[in-house]
Amino acid sequence: MTPKIGVLVVDDDFRVAKLHAEFVNRIEGFVVVGVVHTGNAAVEAARAKQPDLVLLDLYLPDEDGLSVLSRLREGDGPHADVIAITAARDLPSIRTAMQRGVVHYLVKPFPFRTLADRLTAYRTLWNQTRSNADVGQNEVDRLFGLMRPGDSATQLPKGHSEPTMALVQAAFADPDADWSTAEVAQRTGISRATAQRYLSLLLRDGTLELHLRYGAAGRPEHRYRRTR
Repeated sequence: MTPKIGVLVVDDDFRVAKLHAEFVNRIEGFVVVGVVHTGNAAVEAARAKQPDLVLLDLYLPDEDGLSVLSRLREGDGPHADVIAITAARDLPSIRTAMQRGVVHYLVKPFPFRTLADRLTAYRTLWNQTRSNADVGQNEVDRLFGLMRPGDSATQLPKGHSEPTMALVQAAFADPDADWSTAEVAQRTGISRATAQRYLSLLLRDGTLELHLRYGAAGRPEHRYRRTR
């Protein structure tokens, strides 16, 4: 079994931190190992809990998040990857964060579908870079492109919400997930009709593909899985 990716959530806003932690725990393959609200607590938690990924706010009450980012890189041994999640949108902050090794930079506010996309992409990157195999330039380009999923967070049609779309997408976080409409509704807590609307969107944009499962009798069952 593939181990879960441990995530440390760092945000000075207690409500936002709790919301992010709850959302991360819903996504297949991730588990929150800590939630903290200051820079010092972030460094201490990273050393104690050894997370694989840190969701790091740059506006912290005791220390600038960019300084925290540098401190997370100190010392020997494995260092956690970092996704900056912040309201800081000035170019010097963005450039410094890039120079200090963030794997992505999300500007608040953002739809939860965007966070789901980035975490799903990170999980793919994390799984595919755990071996010591040599790769060619094409594979290097593909790996670097995983955290840049293009226009996946485009505007949803009227009557659809980003949080609901994120929930439906999270149901297919496991690449082997294969669900019917009823199963998606049950896993996400939404109605079957609502699940069908969102599944249809993901089918149209190529995220999911439809196949039929034939039983012993009756009509074949429509099932969805990630496009392969």
